[in-house]
Amino acid sequence: MSAPCCVGQLACCCGTAGCSLCCKWCPKIKQSTSTRFMYALYFILVTLVCCVMMSATVGEAMKDHISFFDTICQRIQQSQTCPKLVGYSAVYRVCFGMACFFFIFFLLTIKINNSKSCRAYIHNGFWFIKLLVLAAMCSGAFFIPDENTFTHAWRYVGAAGGFLFILIQLILLVEFAHKWNKNWTSGTRHNKLWYGSLAFVTLMLYSVAVGALIVMAVLYTRADGCNFNKILLGVNGGLCLLISMVAISPCVQNRQPHSGLLQSGVISCYVMYLTFSALTSKPKEFALDENKRNITICEPEFGQGLQTDENLVTGLGTTILFCCVLYSCLTSTTRASSEALRGIYATPETEIARCCFCCTPDGDADVEEPVGRRGGQKVIYDEKKGTVYSYAYFHFVFFLASLYVMMTITHWFNYKNAAIENFLVGTWSIFWIKMASCWFCVLLYLWTLLAPLCCPTREFSV
Repeated sequence: MSAPCCVGQLACCCGTAGCSLCCKWCPKIKQSTSTRFMYALYFILVTLVCCVMMSATVGEAMKDHISFFDTICQRIQQSQTCPKLVGYSAVYRVCFGMACFFFIFFLLTIKINNSKSCRAYIHNGFWFIKLLVLAAMCSGAFFIPDENTFTHAWRYVGAAGGFLFILIQLILLVEFAHKWNKNWTSGTRHNKLWYGSLAFVTLMLYSVAVGALIVMAVLYTRADGCNFNKILLGVNGGLCLLISMVAISPCVQNRQPHSGLLQSGVISCYVMYLTFSALTSKPKEFALDENKRNITICEPEFGQGLQTDENLVTGLGTTILFCCVLYSCLTSTTRASSEALRGIYATPETEIARCCFCCTPDGDADVEEPVGRRGGQKVIYDEKKGTVYSYAYFHFVFFLASLYVMMTITHWFNYKNAAIENFLVGTWSIFWIKMASCWFCVLLYLWTLLAPLCCPTREFSV
């Protein structure tokens, strides 16, 4: 690591310079992109702290190995067990600090259109100072008095914000499906090979959806019971068939010629994923066997070898969850996504077909000359003539994501028995939240197909 690069990183931490990596072989990065990734890094760090605090073994380890643990407990007026520092109460307080951090920045960045303003400099720089502020807010939350009142009130705020974030995720999924089909369809005007790509991907999506439905029918149902699971799989499978038929119906095709099976294939796969996730989140069902012993039914019977690797499954599930959260946070600020959140599912007709269509630029802002490498990665200041995304909306989405992560890690309304080791243990609240998300996603996609028929005087573009 060279000295000029170290100086550049200090300027990034304590000034308004764009952040970059100390590696000259890294591809150049836009300042708008590096800013969003820095906030995402803060979000990941706090989320990892929350996961550690939800571990059932952390409290005992802290008590046994930290000499000043009892002193900390006395300072925050807790008993020797110090429940504030571990468990759901600690996660509520840390996420309270993170949510307040992003909400304050949301208020600070409202109506910023010029990256040269003082508030824009605060948004794009001073990363070390902002890290200290975030740490101070998360730590200060532990001194909030009256734990019971705070927990009950903050739980309802978290539930409302978590549901709103789920809604944003579903809208972005539908926007992603429409954008994918529109982008690849536009390529067929210049190269007929795009028809083959569309057909192949569509076939793969439906194969995955049908295969998942069959696997779930085998694993989660049996001939003489599991009627609830059978009804659930039948309803969700029927909904996938319904949206596929509607997407290619003549009346929809006349108003929306770009509508097709690719979008419905994406939605069908997501519906099957949510169905599987809901079934794994459902509390276990028990029945008496011939020896009058309780046995679990309506769930897969894994072998002993798979049961011993629960930590890997939990870690994989947690990683997928946070990847989805970060994708929603980082992509919801693009122009196409912002339009989708207002009910406009449109992409430019002149857009060039790409395999990696989701990696298109944020906008048409002029890209100025890159700054000097200073021994590391180039940074392009792409906002010299104006911002390429909404700063305020960006922070508001991260504010909602903080509440969503808080509710998810603490098992939503079953927070008192929550632990990160039991992340995949089923509860009825998680089950119904996932099923409601599944059905709302289908309704949202159907609305994008049927809206031009229901409101013929309005202009829709899909």
